[in-house]
Amino acid sequence: MNIQRSRMGHVLVSAIALSITASIASLAPAAASESEQVSVLSRNIYLGADVAVALELLPNMPGAAQLMWEQIAATDFNRRAPVLARELADLKPDVVALQEATQWVCRSTLFEGTTVVFDFTEQLLEEARSLGTPYVVASQDGAQAYNSGYNIPAIPWLTEITDPQTFQPLFGSDSASCGFTIADALLVRTDIADQVVQVGSGDYQTKYAIVPWVFEIPRGFAWADIRFGETTARFLTTHLESLWDLDVVPVGATQAGELVDITSSWQMPLIVTGDFNMDPRDPRPMGAPNPGGQPDATTGCVPQSESNLQSNPVADCNAYWTMLAAGFVDAGPDSLDTANATWGASALLAGPDLDRLALAGQNPFGYTDRLDYLFVRNGVQVLDTELIGQSWPLGDHLWTCDDPEQLTNAQSAAAVMGVQLGSAVCLPSDHVGLFVSLQLPAATSAEFPGTVEESSRAWLWVAGIVALIAIVVVAVIGALRRSRRRQRQAAR
Repeated sequence: MNIQRSRMGHVLVSAIALSITASIASLAPAAASESEQVSVLSRNIYLGADVAVALELLPNMPGAAQLMWEQIAATDFNRRAPVLARELADLKPDVVALQEATQWVCRSTLFEGTTVVFDFTEQLLEEARSLGTPYVVASQDGAQAYNSGYNIPAIPWLTEITDPQTFQPLFGSDSASCGFTIADALLVRTDIADQVVQVGSGDYQTKYAIVPWVFEIPRGFAWADIRFGETTARFLTTHLESLWDLDVVPVGATQAGELVDITSSWQMPLIVTGDFNMDPRDPRPMGAPNPGGQPDATTGCVPQSESNLQSNPVADCNAYWTMLAAGFVDAGPDSLDTANATWGASALLAGPDLDRLALAGQNPFGYTDRLDYLFVRNGVQVLDTELIGQSWPLGDHLWTCDDPEQLTNAQSAAAVMGVQLGSAVCLPSDHVGLFVSLQLPAATSAEFPGTVEESSRAWLWVAGIVALIAIVVVAVIGALRRSRRRQRQAAR
């Protein structure tokens, strides 16, 4: 899902060159014990709706909520979860890094508590258990490797949704007010759950402001220290911001700078994975192909160019290059090759987005941007990397979908790709998964920080209410002013 950093200063080109060299060198397998190998699957499992389109409907909050709910129904996680669970059963990764692990809650009246209607993480865990490969959220001492990201609270009237089929059994009414939380989480197989040493989460200070000081989107990360043999490594999953503004360094790039600062003192084997919402080609020159609406030269940043990507990339405004400049190694596969793009599916998951398909370059499945990465540092070596769930319209990771818009998109996209479809087939997510096999150092002597500074999220529900009410008030005032203006004009 795509829903903007002004710092870092000048980045040394030599640091980037060394990091790229290390990335190539890291692909050579290292001889070490079997117990020190670890596999990681990074998966953005998708909220299920196009938030950017919903935001265009503001300040019509009920309209935005209804649109998202209808898209959630079409991208039915009840049918996507078994597909994602089969990936876990087939690959059996030690660690699973989730982004957009979504929970929807609803209430029928102001005075009733909320009811969980959809919980993507729990549904995925349940499906994995049913297939004989159980996972749990990494936990220790009552804490979980879980960060709630941002949420929209369920506010009566403002986020009201009509869906008799869902709400009648739950509340005895056709409508309910609903909200959602989008989280990052780390899962581990249950057979290694007791190897989790400590867990935590953290938040970035930089937030994208839809309404400054009132309606801001927080982002953060979840982490866990897990012991493998004699080595303990730290795993981190994150989801950086995608929204960006004119004349402003993208917030996602600033958040990457914060992540670099946070991890700069961590000396243990480190694996950082997630949806960084930035392609190595960003910010793009004006007129360059940009079907996904990625940051471009209008941010005020120096744009990337084909000539500098290999030798002198601009790091200050790009989350990917910021990570490499800090000494992280990209696990691959080659992030500069558009054949390895990981995002560009339609919002309803029925194949490629039609507007992007013609600009997908060398990618055979219509993906246009590389947004998902796994970075390593401090002695971790990359053994193998594989993209997961990217093929369409063929593959055992697809599911049959039946919304009319899905059928239209699927048939149109397939026709462009030279394939005929009688029914719609959909992807399990709008992002491609990334499965990486790693070799950890033989032993860990580095001292592990016990905590990462965390901020309280107790204020978010209240802030959400204030934000939504403020939007409605502004809309009402604007409507009244326009009405009075028309009345004055009519009286003239």
